[in-house]
Amino acid sequence: MKGVVLAGGLGTRMHPLTKVTNKHLLPVYNEPMIYYPIKTLVNAGIDEILIVTGGNNAGDFLRLMGNGKDFGLKHINYTYQEGEGGIAAALSLAEFFADQDQIVVMLGDNIIEKNIRSAVEAFRNQKDGARILLKEVSDPHRFGVPTFEDERVVRIDEKPVHPASMYAVIGIYMYDKTVFDFIKTLKPSQRGELEITDVNNFYIREGRMAWDVLDGWWSDAGTFESLLSASNRVAKTGANKL
Repeated sequence: MKGVVLAGGLGTRMHPLTKVTNKHLLPVYNEPMIYYPIKTLVNAGIDEILIVTGGNNAGDFLRLMGNGKDFGLKHINYTYQEGEGGIAAALSLAEFFADQDQIVVMLGDNIIEKNIRSAVEAFRNQKDGARILLKEVSDPHRFGVPTFEDERVVRIDEKPVHPASMYAVIGIYMYDKTVFDFIKTLKPSQRGELEITDVNNFYIREGRMAWDVLDGWWSDAGTFESLLSASNRVAKTGANKL
């Protein structure tokens, strides 16, 4: 099993900070944002990791992390995304790295209090398909929201005006090797992007999607408000607890 951290994009919602650096290199309390998803993957027993980045500051990732010895790794892989095209487009760049293996994908601005070990182990034991992590939130309209029937996720709606549940699909996704073939069939959404929600709904339609509820707090850090909230939470309780 391999890990992929998606850390591209232009971070325009966080200008002027991101005029001079990549969003994922901004500090969350006492560490760069990118450290948190890497530690989450390492804590789950994943030691082959690819960083997908882009923009004008991609080289800063290499200067910061090198080959990953600060995380107990022998090597970190890097690839470059030209422009923007959505989460699924960024993920497509990991096909060569995945090499038919299962992958755990994490958005570079997602920070969690505890760990994903049990979910990753459950995914290891899946014969095929995908697995997502959910978290109950107060503002589900900001995220992908699952609809449940008989404890099954039957649909995910992206940023719905009237959410079907109070759960958000957080930025941690687990896929089998078929994900890349499906991404190749995707058409851009109205936003001009290849949407990860379309990927997840593909697995749902095929009856090959499993899910878990994340233990502990979770925050994205892609806005000034959520970055501040994440920093305060890390300062108070820590993150990536074993």
